[in-house]
Amino acid sequence: MQPMENRLAPYRGKTVLVTGATGFTGRVLVHKLLDAGANVRAIARRSSDLGDLADTGVTWYRGDVFDPDVVEQAASGVAYVFHLAAAFREEKSTDDDFRKVHLDSTKLIARAVLGQEGFECFVHVSTVGVHGHIESGLADENYRFAPGDGYQRTKLEGEQWIKSFGDESGLPYSIIRPAPIFGPGDMRLLKIFRMVSKGYLLMLGKGRGMYHLVHVDDLTNTIALAGLVPAARGEVLISAGDEPISIEEMSRIIARTLGRKVRTVRLPIQPFYWAADICGVVCKPLGIAPPIYRRRVDFYTKDRQFDNRKIRRCLDYEFGYDNEKGIVETTNWYRDKGLLG
Repeated sequence: MQPMENRLAPYRGKTVLVTGATGFTGRVLVHKLLDAGANVRAIARRSSDLGDLADTGVTWYRGDVFDPDVVEQAASGVAYVFHLAAAFREEKSTDDDFRKVHLDSTKLIARAVLGQEGFECFVHVSTVGVHGHIESGLADENYRFAPGDGYQRTKLEGEQWIKSFGDESGLPYSIIRPAPIFGPGDMRLLKIFRMVSKGYLLMLGKGRGMYHLVHVDDLTNTIALAGLVPAARGEVLISAGDEPISIEEMSRIIARTLGRKVRTVRLPIQPFYWAADICGVVCKPLGIAPPIYRRRVDFYTKDRQFDNRKIRRCLDYEFGYDNEKGIVETTNWYRDKGLLG
């Protein structure tokens, strides 16, 4: 198999647009596209921190990804679009907030690039969350939909719209559904690593807590390849590592890496749902972010297990990170950054 830098060489000299560029995954993807020689444009809110991308030569368009004027300027003359933009999942966020970022922006960008001379591919990034809880076995791209919240529902609306629009209009597209993303730089799973560093893992209810991860390096490789590989055109592809893992097994790998012992503490889940409901009633009128809410409790009730054979076949790609390699690397990064307390 060719080295990744060779496979991404066709981006050299091409103008590409990335949304969600200042996020965890977006930053990694932008660096890879820059290394490949692409001319990168990015849309970022005025409040976004450009961080290590500030002096990289990226052409920035500051504003909302659902602003027609911003989109028109940013999308003019591009050869590729990588649409990673995602709304913050906050308890105060509404379906309308999510829909602007996940659906309205998709419509604007797709219509802006349709028919442009030299346009190659619209890579749309969704989420495996559209499938909800996986009852048994490994779910593939055709598994039934069961989005559990406004974020996931509008992500599903976005990918279904681009598929329908692309099939009807001839716009070349590929859709990537990432599994939960991890690796150095991720902050969403930090709470689990911090618990283990203190010697315990809190589990709610009696669920297995099966999780299916994708390392950010593998995910961004598959996103970039989806724009180039003809077999990915018009396809929906789940990007997930080769094996799922239980949260308890994750904790054991973290503990071994830190040279610690870890004890699993299981608590009944129903009181936490009651607490979440009470917090929602009390905190919302006061404009306070609740310390606990149902989506956070749901984390312990849903299993996520996926079949990645289609993406491996379509992209001719082998995932470079197994669970242990990625968790050890991430644990060491958190420790080196002083994030484990």
